[in-house]
Amino acid sequence: MPPRIRFSGAEKDMTLDELEEAIQHARKAGAEGTCYVYAVLSTSGKVKEVGVNIGDGADY
Repeated sequence: MPPRIRFSGAEKDMTLDELEEAIQHARKAGAEGTCYVYAVLSTSGKVKEVGVNIGDGADY
């Protein structure tokens, strides 16, 4: 299984700015645009955490 980097918001849920920052960090770490994004949602449907596989096998 390829390594996965994870990001979460400073508060309970992520903001749009935090999501954008997470994407920038993931791309700098080697994640490509074809990588799937994994997310943990709150019971109200807000994004709490996102993750992206990097390295070998990151496209599946």
